[in-house]
Amino acid sequence: MTTLLSHTGLNLAKHKEILKDTEQKGIIKRREEPWGNKKIVKYSVTEKGKDFCIRILEPYEQMFPRKEK
Repeated sequence: MTTLLSHTGLNLAKHKEILKDTEQKGIIKRREEPWGNKKIVKYSVTEKGKDFCIRILEPYEQMFPRKEK
């Protein structure tokens, strides 16, 4: 969760609800895995999430492409 939020530039305390909401809507799925005596949380994109990206984000990227570095 921390890695995902850091990649997106979001703050864990303020934006944890975004992850919960996105999961409830079926865009991402959450799973816990053991890591030593702790658990780590991993998220992955669902088919619904992939479809969202194709229908919504790809046209946006075409309209407003990111500048090359």
